Amino acid sequence: MVDYQIKIENCNSIDCADILIKKGSLNIKYGPNGLGKSTIARAIVSQARNDGSLELLAPFKGRGKAGAGQPKVSGIDGIASALVFDEGYVNQFAFQQDEVVKNSFDIFIKTAEYEKTMLEIEALFAGIKKAFSDNVEIEQTTKDLKELRDAFGKTNADGSIAKSSKLLKAYGSGNKIENIPEVLKPFESFIKSQDPSKWIGWQIKGNEFLKLGDTCPYCSTALPDGPQKDIPLAVAKEYDANAIAHLNTLKAVIERLGKYFSPKGQENLEKITKAKLELTAPEKSFLSGLKTDIEALIAMLEGLRTISFYSLRDVDEIADKIRLLKIDLGMTEKLDSVETRKVTEPINAQLEELIKQVGALKGSINKHKAKIKKAIEENQDSINSFLKSAGYKYSVVIIPEPDSYKMKLLHKDLAGHIDSASKHLSYGEKNAFALVLFMHQVLSDNPDIIVLDDPISSFDKNKKFAILHELFRGKASLRDRTTLMLTHDIEPAIDVIKSKASAFQGASPSATFLSSKGGIVTEVQIKPDEIHTFAKICTEILSAPGDTLIKSIYLRRYFEIMDNVGLAYNLLASLFKKRANPTVQSATESRDMTGSEKSQAVAEIKKHIAEFDYDALVNTVSDDNAMKAKFFATEVGYEKIQLFRIIRGKHEDDVISKFINESYHIENEYVMQLNPHKFEGVPEYVVDECSRLLKTA
Repeated sequence: MVDYQIKIENCNSIDCADILIKKGSLNIKYGPNGLGKSTIARAIVSQARNDGSLELLAPFKGRGKAGAGQPKVSGIDGIASALVFDEGYVNQFAFQQDEVVKNSFDIFIKTAEYEKTMLEIEALFAGIKKAFSDNVEIEQTTKDLKELRDAFGKTNADGSIAKSSKLLKAYGSGNKIENIPEVLKPFESFIKSQDPSKWIGWQIKGNEFLKLGDTCPYCSTALPDGPQKDIPLAVAKEYDANAIAHLNTLKAVIERLGKYFSPKGQENLEKITKAKLELTAPEKSFLSGLKTDIEALIAMLEGLRTISFYSLRDVDEIADKIRLLKIDLGMTEKLDSVETRKVTEPINAQLEELIKQVGALKGSINKHKAKIKKAIEENQDSINSFLKSAGYKYSVVIIPEPDSYKMKLLHKDLAGHIDSASKHLSYGEKNAFALVLFMHQVLSDNPDIIVLDDPISSFDKNKKFAILHELFRGKASLRDRTTLMLTHDIEPAIDVIKSKASAFQGASPSATFLSSKGGIVTEVQIKPDEIHTFAKICTEILSAPGDTLIKSIYLRRYFEIMDNVGLAYNLLASLFKKRANPTVQSATESRDMTGSEKSQAVAEIKKHIAEFDYDALVNTVSDDNAMKAKFFATEVGYEKIQLFRIIRGKHEDDVISKFINESYHIENEYVMQLNPHKFEGVPEYVVDECSRLLKTA
C-alpha cells in the first residue's frame, strides 16, 4: 500500500508544507492554533475535488504581483473524492426541520444492495408501468379527471355538492353562454367568444362610467333614451366573470373527457351543461354520483401507476391487495365506456400477470423488508449506544415515510420525536450528533479521503473518547479508511497511540506534530514513548547538559507540578523576580528568607542542578543584555517565552501575556505533554512578538 507524500505550496500563510498521509489509516496531525491546519485540509480537498476552489487559497502577499507562486498541491494521485467534517458540515448538513439529518434515507438505508433489490422488485411491476407508458392519453386523461374532481369542491354533510363549488357556480343557474337572454343577443359574438370572461369583466368595469353622461363609455356614441339605455347594465346582471371563466374551463375539460363517460352519462351531462334554468335535484344528484365515480377511477389509476415496494411493504396479504387494485368499471358505471375500457383493460391484464407472480413478489418484498429492518436496527443501535455511553439523553429512531425512511430525534423525557432538532441541541450535542452521522455518510458515500478538521476539542475527556471509539472502533466505523484528523488538542493522540492504543490498532493510527516557521510547515512523528507527564519531561531536561538558568526554569515548573512549593521553589521564584535577597511567599506569610533557609534551598536545588549558584544567576537575570542573548540563543519556543517573562514581565498585548502566563503556571496544562525540545508547541507569532519587543527595547 503506497502512502501519500503530499506537498502544499502557496496556500494562505503556508509557503510550503510536506505532509505524509498513511493510506487506509487514521492520521492525526496535532499542532497549535494559527498554524494553518484548516488551510492544509482545504488545499487537499480542493485538489481532490478539482472544483476550482484551490485558487481561492492564493496568499494575499502574492495577489496582483507578477511571478507570484500559485496554490499547488501534489502527491495526492488516486484521491478524487473527499468528505470533510468541520463547522460548515454541522451547520449545513445536519438537523433539518423534520429529520435529524438531511437525506437520512440515502445515508442509512439506500445501499448498493438496497438499490439492486429494488430494481429486482420494480422489474415485476414493469408490465403495469408499460401499460401506462404505452397509452399516451392516460396522463392527460388523469389530469382532466382531477381538474373535474376539484371543480366539484367539498361535498356537504348529506353528500350534495356545495353551491360554492366551481361546477355549480358555472352551471348551477343554467348555461348562460348557450342560452343568452334576448336582451343581450346583440352581444352574442362576444359572449360566445373563446374567452368570454375577459369581455364580460371589461364590460362590467365600464358600467361605472354610464352615470357620467349620455355617451356610451365603450364607443363614445350617444346613448338612446328609454329601456335600451339599460342594456349595458344587463351584462352585469346576468353574468359573473369568474363563473363564466369556470364554465369555459370546465367546458373544455368535459369535452376532452366526453368519450370516457358512459352513453347515459354523456346524455345526462349534456343536459346539465346546456340547461337553461337552475339545476334540478335529480341533476344535482347525478353530479354527486359522477364525482364519486371520478374519485374512484382516479384512486384506482393512481394506485396502479404508483404500485411499488413502498405501497406494498406494510401489506400482510399482497395477493389480496393487488386484486383490490383491479379496475372494475361495473362499479363506476357513469365512466363505463368503450374508450375507458381501452385504457383499463390492458392495465388489468398486466395486473393479472402480476398476480401469477405474487409468490415471487411477496418473497422479494419480505426479504427486502427484513434487510431494511436489519439495517435500521444496526444503525439505530450503533448511534444510540454511542449517545448512551457519552452521557446524552437523546436517541434516534428511523421510521418509514410514504416513499422513503427518515431518522427522527427522541429525548428520554419527551413522548414522540423532536421537530427542529437544531433548536434543542446544545453546541456540543450538535457536534457529537453530526460526527456520528458524518461517519455513516462516509460509509454511504465511500470517499477516497476523510478530513476531520478539529472535530472533538470542544468536548470533555469522556465524550472525546466515546466519539473516537465510535468513529474508529464501532461496528460501522472508519477503520481501514484514509482519514486525516487535524487538531490542536493532544488528547486524541494520547488516547489513540498511547493510553488506549490497543483499542485503536485496527485503524493503524499514526500521530505527527505540526510546526510552522517562516511559512514552512513541517511535521515530526509522535511515538508512544514521547508522550510523558510534564514532570518527567522536566527531569529528562534537567539530567541532560544545558544552560543553568534554563534548567532552573524547568525545575521551578517541576516543583510546582509536584506541589513541592517549599523553600527551593521560593528561591527559584525569587530568582526569576530578580531579588538579591530571596523571599518566602505563601498564603500565610510574606518575608525574607533566612541565610539558613537559603542554604537549605540551594542544597535541594543542587540535587537536580549541580552547578546552581543563586547569587551569580541573580546577576544574570538582572542583566537585560545577557538575558536577551540567552533568548536569541535558544531555539525552543517554550524557553523563549519563559525568558521573555523574566526580562519584561509581560507583553504589551494582553492576549499574548495571557498565553505566556499560562505556560508559566500549570492551571491549563494537560497531564500528558510532548517535550518542547523536540515538539515546538508555542505558536510562531507569539515568539515573533516577544522577539520584536526585545529587539526594539
